[in-house]
Amino acid sequence: MKNVGEAPAAPAEELATGERSTRNRVARSILDHGPSTVAELAKRLGLTQAAVRRHLDALVADDVVAPREQRVYGARTRGRPAKVFALTDCGRDAFDQSYDSLAVDALRWIERTAGGGAAGEAAVAAFARDRIETQAEAYREAVEAAAPEDRAEALAKALSADGYAATARNAPVGQQLCQHHCPVAHVAERYPQLCEAETEIFGRLLGTHVQRLATIAHGDGVCTTYIPHTTSSASASTAGRNPA
Repeated sequence: MKNVGEAPAAPAEELATGERSTRNRVARSILDHGPSTVAELAKRLGLTQAAVRRHLDALVADDVVAPREQRVYGARTRGRPAKVFALTDCGRDAFDQSYDSLAVDALRWIERTAGGGAAGEAAVAAFARDRIETQAEAYREAVEAAAPEDRAEALAKALSADGYAATARNAPVGQQLCQHHCPVAHVAERYPQLCEAETEIFGRLLGTHVQRLATIAHGDGVCTTYIPHTTSSASASTAGRNPA
């Protein structure tokens, strides 16, 4: 990753963090954990909230991160949601997405060669399914080796090994699989078939219907997939929206 938002004359605090400046650590933490509050960043990085705010101000000025209202799933609590900071498209560009143009060109060629229209979309969808099937072999091994209640966590760890910075957490009558980074997010903006194929394979790996609640490609801060408990899959299948 290139240095983001680094001033020409950085203070000693930023130079003392090794290969990455403190500012880059803030950006990387948001990438790995998704949209974050000042308090969350301070706790994760061992910084004061004042220091975090200073770095966030610089990252906002450089269009690396942007403030937004925290999205709440389920019942809202009293009070105004805390402000969170999420990576912008510019910020994500700093994290190894140099092959986006090549990938879009290749998919456009597949679409055009297949005849365009519905036939072209079907050809891209077939490519997306084949791609994720190959990629999912390692995921399948990890999921099948885990106990049923640990399979979402096992999938998250396998996805993280592929650069998706994924986590699994409990949710009402199920779990949420969160991907805080997507190496193909810009490509998926143009070709949502990539997201659709991924969602389909998640369901097959976990043995239940899953619901995609949000995607980075759709403009959300994190890709979120709802995984209902198998006994509640019927009632949970309509929960949330599906932007893919």
